[in-house]
Amino acid sequence: MDRIIEGLCEKYRGEHSLSALGLDELFESFCAYSVISSIYEEEFDAEEFRLGQGGDLGVDAVAILINGDLLLDANDVRQAVAGSKSLDVTFVVVQARSGTSFEAKTIVDLTDNLLQLFTADSVPYPMSSGVTNFHQSVVAIYSDIGKLKTLPNLKVYYVTTGRVTEDAHLKEKRKSSATRLADTNYFDDVSWNLLGARELRDMYQRATTAVTADISMPKRVSLARIPGVQQAFLGILPATELVRMVTDVNNGIRKSVFYENVRDFQDYNPVNLEIQGTLRDADRRDRFAVLNNGITIVAREISSAGDDLQIRDFQIVNGCQTCHVLFDEQENLSPSMAVPIKLVETRDEDVIANITAATNRQTAVTDEDLAAQERFHKELEALFVSFPEPERLYYERRTRQYSAEDGLEKTRIVTRGQLTRTYSSMFLDEPARAGRYYKELRSLRKDDLFKEGQSTYVYYASAAAAYRIDWLLRNKRIDKKYATAKYQLLMAIKHYIHGPSPIAASPRKAEAQCKRITAAMWSVPKSEEIIKLLLNAVDAAVSLEDRPLLDRDTVRTQRFTDALQNEVSKLPVCSDDTTS
Repeated sequence: MDRIIEGLCEKYRGEHSLSALGLDELFESFCAYSVISSIYEEEFDAEEFRLGQGGDLGVDAVAILINGDLLLDANDVRQAVAGSKSLDVTFVVVQARSGTSFEAKTIVDLTDNLLQLFTADSVPYPMSSGVTNFHQSVVAIYSDIGKLKTLPNLKVYYVTTGRVTEDAHLKEKRKSSATRLADTNYFDDVSWNLLGARELRDMYQRATTAVTADISMPKRVSLARIPGVQQAFLGILPATELVRMVTDVNNGIRKSVFYENVRDFQDYNPVNLEIQGTLRDADRRDRFAVLNNGITIVAREISSAGDDLQIRDFQIVNGCQTCHVLFDEQENLSPSMAVPIKLVETRDEDVIANITAATNRQTAVTDEDLAAQERFHKELEALFVSFPEPERLYYERRTRQYSAEDGLEKTRIVTRGQLTRTYSSMFLDEPARAGRYYKELRSLRKDDLFKEGQSTYVYYASAAAAYRIDWLLRNKRIDKKYATAKYQLLMAIKHYIHGPSPIAASPRKAEAQCKRITAAMWSVPKSEEIIKLLLNAVDAAVSLEDRPLLDRDTVRTQRFTDALQNEVSKLPVCSDDTTS
């Protein structure tokens, strides 16, 4: 293996707590992380997308991106398809080999297998559970083809630690493979990529760097010095330049840059239909700069050179609706169209919160709601880092917030989506929904999440328990098959240690109750003892099913949730000695 890549793999091992993986498995995980990060900018666990095992048909990792959401499970895919008016889909397939050479036979064999996976209703080869799940996802997407904006894109990556050359034979095999896949008429675009050590190194570097963009903004004025602000500009930006700024490497919209926006895209409501109408009207589109309220961008770093600006670690805190409509209407943008821009460089979180609140007053969200929501998430962030090193976690309020911190164990970073799932599983008894499509859970339980007056400690407790379960799985202290029941285990931990009654509404009482949970979870021997005991309850609940098999279909039902709660109630009472 290339020495630099081996060093990066070992760094990746430490950051993601993968001590139990052999070198080949580690390389597969490293490649999955690097490649998937090139199309998805938020945190994710690459191990969940790695399939390398017997019956994988040469597919070591897969990912499916639907309307900007990274999905893994076929049930999630079915729900995303059913709940969306239109679909924008990208498939990613990775084959990783730690050797130093590319083989033409590998390219041909992988292509043959992909043709089966995408075009056959029933694949004639033995398949692992992961590949079977991927095939089911493919079938679900193509079963409702009328919703597809365009046919899906397919990106195939064959990765080694060697060097990509202009070898004519390999080039022809790769070209032929892409053509064979494209000729199925199942895809809008097919890219067949070879990645060597150099390309992989560059891809990993981009994956661990904060979001950046380069723009040209000649028509701007600098504002006078403002407390808490390094520099600020007012100006206009060509609409085409703004669209380029919010476009990711797969030509989809860069959803991560709207993370701090108050509202996600509201689809084509009356306001957005009006923006769309303006862009489609030849007489009105060139007046866009005076018809639109504009965009507000906050960056942690801005570098300028003449008309050109590089902005790093940035968020569009106001203008999400405008950006999405402009992105969808790219073909109607004229070269003279411009958008009013406010660009602010600041690292002061209070300033950022004030800008977000002030620029969103025209929405239905009140200033009080904005301030309360932001305060709660800032308190979560502060709480997570307040613990001593062995018990410290990091709540990521904005995308790749901690990406530049070398040596930080990435498995300790918790995103808002992850925290929504862990808290809902442990304290709202919602493991079935937590394991399914995230948007459903967020919508149904929005009134119970991140509320002012709630204890922040309960969120930390759920994250600590999830970290311990993942640690036991990564280090092979418990069987990998139980990964499908992760959210059910979170619920079981709370029921076993605290009991079935809700956690107290009083933050002080809730913290005292949850400290029994965290004390147990941060003790490796005690947490392993408790979780292995609870795995017996999981097995018992599975045995009651008509189809007694521990898989995603089994655990993601309310029936299984109820059965598991009943099995936990039969266990001996958790004593203080157990959690000491």
